[in-house]
Amino acid sequence: MGTPAQWTPDPAALTQILATIHASTDMSPAVQRNITQKLNSYSSVPSYIGYLAWILVDMPQEEERIRSIAGYLLKNNARLVLQLDNISSASAQFGGQGQAQDGAVIKAYVKSSILRAFGNAREGAMIRNTAGQDVVAYLGVLEPKHWPECLEVLVGMLDLDGDMSESAFNVLEKACEDYPRKLDVEINGTRPLDFMIPKFLALTDHPSSKMRAHAVACLSYFVPANTPALFAHLDAFIASLFRRASDDDPSVRRHVCQALVLLLAARPERLMPEMANVAEYMLYSTRDTNEHVALEACEFWLTFAEDGELASYLAPLLGRVAPVLLDCMVYGEDDLLWLDGGEEEDQEQPDREEDIKPRFYGGKAHGFERDEADGKDKMRYGAETFEDDDDFDDYDDDDFGDDMSTEWNLRKCAAAALDVLAVRFTGELLNVLLGPLKEKLWNQDWLQRESGILALGAMAEGCIDAIEPHLPVLVPYLINTLNDPKPLVRSITCWTLGRYASWCTQNISVEHKQTYFIPTMEGLLRMVLDSNKRVQEAGCSAFATLEEDAGAELAPFLEPVLRNLVLAFGKYQSKNMLILYDAVGTLADAVGRALGEPMYVEILMPPLTGRWARLKDDDADLIPLLECLASVSIAMGTSFLPYAGPVFQRCTSIIHNALLQYQAWQQHQSTHAESDMDEPDKAFLVVALDLLSGLTQGLGGALETFVRGAEGQNSPNLLALLTVCLKHPQAAVRQSGYALVGDMAMGCFGVLRPAMAGIMQELVGQLDPEPKFEFVSASNNAAWSVGEVALRYGRDDPEFATYVPPLIARLIPILLHPKAPRSLHENAAVSIGRIGLMHPGLVAPHLAEFAQAWCQALYEIRDNEEKDSAFRGLCTMVEVNPGGIAKSLLWFCNSIVRWNAPSPELNGMFQTLLSAFKAHDQSGWAAQVQAFPPVIQERLAQRYGV
Repeated sequence: MGTPAQWTPDPAALTQILATIHASTDMSPAVQRNITQKLNSYSSVPSYIGYLAWILVDMPQEEERIRSIAGYLLKNNARLVLQLDNISSASAQFGGQGQAQDGAVIKAYVKSSILRAFGNAREGAMIRNTAGQDVVAYLGVLEPKHWPECLEVLVGMLDLDGDMSESAFNVLEKACEDYPRKLDVEINGTRPLDFMIPKFLALTDHPSSKMRAHAVACLSYFVPANTPALFAHLDAFIASLFRRASDDDPSVRRHVCQALVLLLAARPERLMPEMANVAEYMLYSTRDTNEHVALEACEFWLTFAEDGELASYLAPLLGRVAPVLLDCMVYGEDDLLWLDGGEEEDQEQPDREEDIKPRFYGGKAHGFERDEADGKDKMRYGAETFEDDDDFDDYDDDDFGDDMSTEWNLRKCAAAALDVLAVRFTGELLNVLLGPLKEKLWNQDWLQRESGILALGAMAEGCIDAIEPHLPVLVPYLINTLNDPKPLVRSITCWTLGRYASWCTQNISVEHKQTYFIPTMEGLLRMVLDSNKRVQEAGCSAFATLEEDAGAELAPFLEPVLRNLVLAFGKYQSKNMLILYDAVGTLADAVGRALGEPMYVEILMPPLTGRWARLKDDDADLIPLLECLASVSIAMGTSFLPYAGPVFQRCTSIIHNALLQYQAWQQHQSTHAESDMDEPDKAFLVVALDLLSGLTQGLGGALETFVRGAEGQNSPNLLALLTVCLKHPQAAVRQSGYALVGDMAMGCFGVLRPAMAGIMQELVGQLDPEPKFEFVSASNNAAWSVGEVALRYGRDDPEFATYVPPLIARLIPILLHPKAPRSLHENAAVSIGRIGLMHPGLVAPHLAEFAQAWCQALYEIRDNEEKDSAFRGLCTMVEVNPGGIAKSLLWFCNSIVRWNAPSPELNGMFQTLLSAFKAHDQSGWAAQVQAFPPVIQERLAQRYGV
């Protein structure tokens, strides 16, 4: 294994580090905190890794556990090896001890020692495994071109017998998986992969199944990296996969399936000639008794379905693939073991901390709805509920009503594949599955029945047109199935009903409401109060979906809905309480001011205020409650007034304390280079600001009483706090801050106005034509809020006039920037229009510069008051500077005719301008209009007679 470099540790420093590692085995929290601080301080000294390597490799007298801990720390500090390159001596100043030592010598020692430990057959498995992890880490950090001898050693070990060769291949597999592109390099005139790839191909026929599995796995990792050395041998690789397809070892077959999935994604054209054979194999493997093999094979169908260009190849296989996927959606024995408690009335059992997923609070974002080109509603029933509807592969555990574990499994993969197939093949898929699906839905075996209901929900979006004629039968079936004795059946039924909630809530007829909407609502409310926590969760989530789709249709049923939700406050544990808050907030958003009726306020507010009183300001459970109250305060309006004082005071107190904590953290960071102090959670700031926005929207001018009252009591000044929030490094805090600026401008501008000088200074700086991705929403809210502020200052206000030049100098470049997000274009355009409405003399001279881009940004936006005021501003600017619109007349007219119902004032402005253009030069106008698309000509003639 080579002669180790000549390096020896400083005895005192070694003793200190070794003592710390020994102490780390004490699990008491106080000791662990102390140990963590010490280890963090060691990590700032590059030579630290030399000492760790010495303990791992050259202190055989120590227990294997202690040596392995050193090896684990050695791996975690791998990046320190790069710092050794830049210094001629690395001082090991551990507690003031140590001596100056040469960095290059330490680096050489670390490299040689971990290889020595890994290749030492006399070492125990624990030490060799630890050393193997270190080899993977250091080869990745150093990169093979700077440590070629490591690759030589590892590849050479493949020719050894027994465990040594398997251990080497295991390390190589991890390296190929973690950094395949780093391995594809030229070193001293040769490319290691030129001999490694053929070596791996030969080893796919090795007598040892472990070696065969490693070989196939290593080769497969070079497929997505498009490695030339592999593709030069692609035919041989594919041939080796076919040879191994019937391997006795399931781990080999799993890697074969994985390789075929990767090939399908990267080089589908190479598999298509063999697709008949590949499909047969994958269908067979999807039914493999080994779930790991079946899962990899199932991934093949998900990958196949995601690629629209391969649809013509997949279509002939649909009749065989879809039923197999349907069968894969049945819970297996292992799945049911994960679900211990799935059969229980477990509502009294406290949640485990690991059951509660972290939530992220990003603040309010302002945007506009657009008219769809085909005139259809933006969302249809069954529409995707995934966060990113551009990516089929971003599935969450809850997307299929199944939270049994955090693991991606066969059931979830099959459901995801069926979902994508439904979108890809719509009614064709239902034709294939109608028979098998009916068989499952009416099966006596509850497991079969449950899988059929899951499949019905998974197909909701893609197959909705084909399924719709069957929904008059299926929806009552699902409602009845909510009575099933099995909690897992009830929970998946809730999820599937949620997928069809839009159909159930359609306001088609009184009969439709009585037959489908009301029974669905009542059924889901019963599930909200189920005695099983999983059913509660599914029922509450599905009911929230129903609320979104039903909107104001829920208003007549508010009393029973609220009474059920209030009962849930007394039943739910921590995890489901988060979903309950969401359901209450969504209900408030759906029914709006109907929630302000005194009877409803008396039902809902006591449990909310009760929890409000029990929770401390730094309790994480307060965050979702504040978020919920934001929606409730908006909906209740002035009916929330009796509760507004304490809410306002607590929000300002939370903001004040959160800002002080952040300031303290920043100061600590500036004075401690290696600080282990956690950054304060921004969520408290964000939700407190959002709740104040809710209060502002709900109470309007009545909020002024609380702002003035706080000033009189020497409480934190809201406007001063708000100005600090607008400077906050966290974008989400600024985002919510600008939302509050805009809401206060609309609701209580008199309170906001004295602070506008400081606010405007921050606001102008936030207006960036090409913001970082995470800053987009903050920039959107800033752009929107300035338009609201402009309107409240009023026409030709001299104070705001001083802000117009810097604002316009920022907003116009945003509007013209090709890479600015569409939402930012829209908000900038609206604010330019509104500023122009108030100060046409200052903005109109720039009209020719931005008119076309302005019209392009807003012509698709749905009619609303914001768009109306913006267009009135544009028309006012055209009146002041008619020549500014001359080169953009087509776009101006297009944006006019795209209106469905402009306000009378705006419509009159359109008529006046168009008539004036025509009267000014009738022949010139006629010539221009003649060049417009026919639909614009027709609408101009019909609506405005021009």
